[in-house]
Parts: sequence; structure tokens; C-alpha cells
Amino acid sequence: MNDFLNFWHTHTPIISILIPAFTAFILILLGNPGSGYLSHDWRQPWRRGISFVSVLLGLATAISYLIHANTGQITVYNLSEWSAPFGIVLVLDRLSALMLVLTYTLATPVLWFASSDFDERGRYFHAMFHFLLMGLCGAFLTGDLFNLFVFFEILLMASYVLLLHGQGKARFQMGFHYVAINLLASALFLIGLGMIYGSVGSLNMADVARLLPALQPDQHKLAVAGSLLLFVVFGIKAAMLPVGFWLPKTYAVAATPVAAFFTIMTKVGLYAILRVNGTVFDDALAQMSLMAWLLPIGLITSLYGAIAAIAADRLRRFVGFMILSSVGTILIAFSMLNTEAWTAGLFYLVHSTIVAAAFYLLCGWITSQRGKFKDHLKTAPKMKQEKVVSITFFVIALMMAGLPPFSGFWGKVLILQASSDFPFQAWIIGTVLIVSLLSIIAFTRVGFILFWRATRPEDLSDEGEYVAYQAIPNHAPMRNDWAIYALLTGLVLYVICANPILKYIEQTSQQIQDNAAYEHVLLKKDEHGNVISVLPFDPTYLPETKYGGETKDENAHYIPYLITPDTYQGEHISQYKQEQIHHQNEHQENIPDDSTLKPMEH
Repeated sequence: MNDFLNFWHTHTPIISILIPAFTAFILILLGNPGSGYLSHDWRQPWRRGISFVSVLLGLATAISYLIHANTGQITVYNLSEWSAPFGIVLVLDRLSALMLVLTYTLATPVLWFASSDFDERGRYFHAMFHFLLMGLCGAFLTGDLFNLFVFFEILLMASYVLLLHGQGKARFQMGFHYVAINLLASALFLIGLGMIYGSVGSLNMADVARLLPALQPDQHKLAVAGSLLLFVVFGIKAAMLPVGFWLPKTYAVAATPVAAFFTIMTKVGLYAILRVNGTVFDDALAQMSLMAWLLPIGLITSLYGAIAAIAADRLRRFVGFMILSSVGTILIAFSMLNTEAWTAGLFYLVHSTIVAAAFYLLCGWITSQRGKFKDHLKTAPKMKQEKVVSITFFVIALMMAGLPPFSGFWGKVLILQASSDFPFQAWIIGTVLIVSLLSIIAFTRVGFILFWRATRPEDLSDEGEYVAYQAIPNHAPMRNDWAIYALLTGLVLYVICANPILKYIEQTSQQIQDNAAYEHVLLKKDEHGNVISVLPFDPTYLPETKYGGETKDENAHYIPYLITPDTYQGEHISQYKQEQIHHQNEHQENIPDDSTLKPMEH
């Protein structure tokens, strides 16, 4: 047991990524016939069992991470034992642990519901689901900007396949748009990273935050420009205006469980805005540039989503517009750049993700009860489960519109309280209240069409409408209703346990603003106590590898500080390099008191 615990603590951050990664590989190796044969394939129960057990294991891992992060400790995992900023690191802190728990809290009921029959409508559903989980976990845990790009691409590639799950013309058309938009975003992401690396010389988040204030004016402006380009990329992922018009129609055509799980995708963009633009680029120029855009974008997005929801012609698009509105509300909270506002925004982020997922699952239930009318907002015969569906819709409406006593109400109250000393308080209060009123109007309209104006079903047995109505199932799709109840129960518990949750989130907001703490944990120091990094950035510097030959390296004495003792004694450190290290250590008085790397001789 001690060996297991030691292994667990040693490899803590990466385990959450490896669980879905290995699961996805196993599911691919298990094979997958065409969708028409899955229901008769003997391997299908194995796929479902392996997939669900993996998600439960991931959920348990995420909860253990949350408990560990609640101590305030920042856990760092150096991939291949390369220390930051020269190697890629994973960082487990309060925020990443919170996002992991949110991801698996959503994934567990959604996958359980999808395993009823939705997973039989296309190939490799479970494998792609776990690749998506892998990308999400990696994006939340990485401490490196380029690695953030890598995990973005992993989750996006999986989302491309999942969006087309079940096939169909509409899904293919919107899937093409979705892919094109995200490919453009990926190109902008790389350009932004190039601008940051070219001016700062590092892509480690903690190191960039440390080096930014010391840059020359022209380099500093280039780095800030790169950060704003990343802000555009993250805004596309988060579906903020004017780059978020794609979301309502795209999510509307996705399969019900896919759309429900995709609600976490917008939160990846919001997380990245907070993590990168809010904390890494936190000097005066970067924050002024961010502030100039973030607040007006949040106000406009929130208003647009609520207004467009009133005019929506389909229920699924209605949910998409409500998601846009909630994204705007969260951006308003993030734009205030203070601990109280970030606490309110994160609290509301968790609420909006879960309630939107529950609403998409309800759309699947309503669609199954309306026959040929599906989710179109048109007058149709009464649903066979009208009472239970209407009650569920009413509860979700109260939660999503932000009415008491549910978590949406308390999230908005916290945002309003955080704006007390903010210069644009009147704009924030006015927008939040107007959006809440418009949301109530939008939900009233939808409820009126779906339930109040519903007509009496045809009762003449010789009519075609009677035959069509009798063909409608008398119950919800398998597991659909229970998956909704599980998510709604989670939101009720979220309110009941609001006090400890808010305390945790407040400490999270304080932690992510403490760049010095991340610098202390992530970055190594030399014998003089200086951080070993690249300042100023020298593009001619070429680090030596074991295949680089016997080249004089003025930086050899830093090697013992950057790698573990076992690696230092291994074969990768040549005898020639070890002699240089010993020689430089014997002449410490000749080593300048700084941590600037020097170019190697050629």
C-alpha cells in the first residue's frame, strides 16, 4: 500500500490524463464494426463497461485531487524530468482540481445515458469520448502555453468526430463550419505563441509571468499583442461575441449526450482566459488592454444571448443562446479583475455548465415526446409525459434564469456584490438584471408553446395523426430522465453546500493571482538563489544534447539543479559534460552572480 501511495503522489497530475488516454487506446484496439452491427457485437458490453469504469475511476481521481489541492499545495509534475521552463510541466492547483471535478461530474451521467443506445449510432463513440476527456484534463493541468495548444488540438479532434456521431446532412454541414472555425483559431493560437516566445523566450506560464515586467518596451508590446491574440482564440472556444455565432446551430445538431457534454467545451475557453490573460499577463499594460475588451464583450454577449433566445425557433438553439448569455455573465465577472468577482464568476461557471447539460438532455426527452414536431417551437399535441416533463422544464427554467433559491441566483448576486467598487457598476447591475428579466420572458414563451398551447391529441383511430401519436413512446428514452435528475440533484447539493464551496473557490481566486507562489514551486534556482531561465532571450543559444558532440558549455554548472540525481548519474550526461560541471563547480568564484544562460561556442 505504501508503494502504491508513493507512486500515486509522485505521478499525481499525470494520472488524470493517462486514465482516459489508455482507455481510449484499449477501446480502439478492441475494434469497432459499422454502426449497424454494434447492437449485435459481442464486444459492445465490454466497450461500455471499460468506458464507464474508466470514467468512475477518473471521477474518484479528480475528487482525490480536489482534496489534495484543498490543502493549498501546488503540485508540479516534470515530464521526462526536465524542469521548467526548459521542460513541460503539469500543475495541479485549486483551479485545475475544480475543473477536473466539474468535467467528470458532467461526464459520468452523460456517458451512462449515452451507453443506452446512442453509442450504437456511430463508430468509436467511447474511444472519442475518452480522447476528449484526455484533452480536457490536459488543458486544465498544463503549466505550459504550447502544451495548452497541444491539448486543445486533442480535444478538438475528438470533438470533430463526436459532433458527426450519428451522421446526417445537418451534422455534416455544421461540422464542416465547426472544423473550419477551429482550424482558424488553431492557426491564430500558433501565431500568438510565436509572438510571445519571440519576445519573452519562454512559454512556461510561471516563467512568462516572471519575465514579462523586465522586457524591453518593444518586446513587451509584442508579448502583450500575442496575449491578446490568444484572447481571441480563447474567445472563439468560449463562444463570446463576435466570434461565438457558431455555437447555437452547431450544438443544436449534435446527438443529445454529445451536446450535453459539449457544454464543458466553452468553459475551457473561459478557463484559459482566466488562467492566461488574467494571471500570466497581469502587468499594467496587459490588464488595461484586456479590461478594454473583456467588459464590453461580456455585456454584449450576455444581452445578445438573452434577446436571441426569445426569437429562437428550435428548443436546442434556445439552449445554445442561453449558454451564450451565461458566457457573457461569466466574462463580466472576470473583467473586474478582483478576487470577489473571480469567485463569483467561477461559482456561476460551475452552475451554468451543469444546468445547460441538463437542459440539452431534456431537449432529447421532449423531442422523443413530440413526434414529427421534434424540438421545433410550434404548437403540437400534448406530450404523453406532460406533467413530469413540464415540472422538469420549470425547475431548469428557474435555475437557468437565475431565480431563487437556486445556484444561478446566488451566482448573480455574488457578481453584483463584487461590482460595488467597480467604475462601471451601473452597467453591470443593469445588464445582469435586464438579462435575468429577458431570460424569464424567453422561458415563459417556450413553456407557453410547449405546454400551455399544446392541443388535445387526435382520438379517431382511422386518422393518420392518431396512428402517429400512438407511436410516440409513453416514457423517456432509456436513462434520459434519470441522467437529468442526477444533474439537477447535483445542483441542489451545490446550493446546500454553498458555504464550503464558496470558501474553496475564494481561496482558488486568491491562489491563482499569486504568481510568486507558482514561480517558487515551478522554477529552479542556482547556488546564488537566482531563477535559472533565459533573460534576456538569446535566439542564437543552442542547448547541447548527448548527441551534440564535445562542445564547451558555459551553462554546464546549472545541470545538477535542473534534473534528478538518478538522471544526472545516467548515460545521458556524457563524461565530457560531467568534467565541465566539476570544473565549473571548483571555480565558483569565476561564475557571475546571475542566472543568464550564455550561448555555446560553435
